[in-house]
Amino acid sequence: MNNKLERKYGLFTAICMVVGIVIGSGVFFKAQTILQITNGDMPLGVIAWLIGGAIMLACILTFAGMSQKYEKVNGIVDYAEATVGPKYGYYMGWFLSTIYYPSLTAALAWLSARYTLVFLTTMFPNMPLLIHINEGGVVVGPECIALMLFYLCCSYAVNALSPKLAGKIQASTTVIKLIPLGVMAIVGVIAGLASGQLTENFVAPPLAVVGSKGSILFAAVCATSFAYEGWIIATSINAELKDAKRNLPKALIIGGIIIIAVYIAYYVGVAGGATVETLMDEGATSAFVNIFGGVLGNILNLFIAISCMGTMNGLMLGCSRGLYSLAARGEGPAPEIFRQ
Repeated sequence: MNNKLERKYGLFTAICMVVGIVIGSGVFFKAQTILQITNGDMPLGVIAWLIGGAIMLACILTFAGMSQKYEKVNGIVDYAEATVGPKYGYYMGWFLSTIYYPSLTAALAWLSARYTLVFLTTMFPNMPLLIHINEGGVVVGPECIALMLFYLCCSYAVNALSPKLAGKIQASTTVIKLIPLGVMAIVGVIAGLASGQLTENFVAPPLAVVGSKGSILFAAVCATSFAYEGWIIATSINAELKDAKRNLPKALIIGGIIIIAVYIAYYVGVAGGATVETLMDEGATSAFVNIFGGVLGNILNLFIAISCMGTMNGLMLGCSRGLYSLAARGEGPAPEIFRQ
């Protein structure tokens, strides 16, 4: 196999890809989901985040070990090929190219469009935009779909025509999305300790007891598993990463630790901005509004949109390399074209 890909990405970009793909829109709302599952039991929620993170780290260590031994084109396909065989690697390449990458990328493009429109209509109520919101509060309609398609086309164009720029966008959006999470974690804890809200939320008993504590914890861990999904896509740039056998394992492990720390810090910080009952009913937005005010609270929608765009960019980065991973092996449709 002739690999002609340029080694254009460094360790920092790889770490940003791991963190940026995993931390999308879900982190802003998972606090509400975990609290609802645990019936407002804050300590149990922290334990769920820790267990989910530990499971992710165990998986990351496995793939980090694989990345030190195998390096062709597209890490997941490489590892599937090495462990099960070329035919399984071939099927894996097709699955990633036609189902896994495209569906996730499209979903994140829709979320990016949705939160962009929510921010614009809230910030500029007199703006002549025809935004349709259904009974569940979800933005629907042709405007949202049109903006979604626009984001998809722009993301693909950047990744196909200027991969280096796509890497810089990934790093930038990752840093930007960590700003509100970090600020909420720090300010929320300080404000919560000063008002006593944080202590009250942690010592308060659960609002209700439905099922055993073990079953509730298991359900909460299952919910966190979706929040920890996506890091594996970062292995798709292994053939374009400088000193990949050393930097890719570092990026996976460091990125995984950052993700766990951010999730738990944000979860605790949000608890300092509102009561458990409010967080369960209204979500983390209420904590932002209580601490930073209505205008800054609405800017959260902008950060969510940027966060989704960063995740979409990382997914597109893997998506645009899907068929190439097959073509580089002389397989798939028209390999002489797709290997270029």
